[in-house]
Amino acid sequence: MSALRFDVEGAEGPKTFFSRMKKGEIGHAYLFSGPAGVGKKTFARRLAQSLLCEAPHDRILGYDGTCASCRQIDAGTHPDLFESDGALKIGDREASLGFHEGDDLTARDLVRQLALQSYAGGFRICILGDVDFATHHAANALLKFFEEPPASVIFLLTTAAPGRLLSTIRSRFVEVRFSALTHAQVQTILEADGVAPKEAKLAATLGQGSVTRARAAIADDEQSLRAGVIGWFFQVIDGRTPPETWATRETLDEGLETLKTLVRDWAALSIAGPDAPVLSADHVKALRKLQPLAAGDVQRILARLGDAQQLAETNVSPGLVAEMVRMHLTR
Repeated sequence: MSALRFDVEGAEGPKTFFSRMKKGEIGHAYLFSGPAGVGKKTFARRLAQSLLCEAPHDRILGYDGTCASCRQIDAGTHPDLFESDGALKIGDREASLGFHEGDDLTARDLVRQLALQSYAGGFRICILGDVDFATHHAANALLKFFEEPPASVIFLLTTAAPGRLLSTIRSRFVEVRFSALTHAQVQTILEADGVAPKEAKLAATLGQGSVTRARAAIADDEQSLRAGVIGWFFQVIDGRTPPETWATRETLDEGLETLKTLVRDWAALSIAGPDAPVLSADHVKALRKLQPLAAGDVQRILARLGDAQQLAETNVSPGLVAEMVRMHLTR
């Protein structure tokens, strides 16, 4: 038998939380919340793999990576692991009870599938990554199931905006908070993915604790979210009205973080001069050309961005939040 491992960078708090439990003590519903790109979904997948691993162990965290169950998880074919990303629709009430194999997993699909017995005789685990519900009906279709699931069914939900979830949904879950990664951890993850050390170091600085943001910073795609938000920012500061907005339900949180970084860099250059260190090092020339901000404007804009981030955790229209930010940037 191979030694057990748990390959997740960072997440020291969640690791400590689960390491104190044995398999028989685990609850049935956990909500992993925290910034985008800090490893919530990775942790959920590795936790699921630990619980489904066939190697003899009573600990919650740890899998051998070589058993039949681990191989099925790596291949995405384990019959007791269900995973879906993004908005979940309600689904067809009359759909077949057979095994679901499509990409359009719905709330009712989950209820039907998880009501069945485990194929391997152990846990059945559902991971809903970046969870959102297309309608209240979709959320309500799962509400009772979240509260009283069949024995050995475990739900793992991840979100960067827990405030968007219905309070009736959120109250059914034990919330586990994830913090931003360190620069060194982000760099380690990028290098493991094949990014050259020098480029990984720059990306880790630009990423500010988020692997998602770090990858976007070094992406070649000019249409990436980060590029779109930065272009929007400089057009707004120049007094122009951008023809398109970057803000959608999926991009709002990450876009606001990018704007907050740009404003902080602008403030640093305004207060400390052109040689002040900035986080957006790849756009420092453009930032240096901006009209310096007064101290009062720095406080006002950062406060309004904070307000916008709070609104982003609700169901307020993303376009309305972006427009509010635009108005405060041009006042």
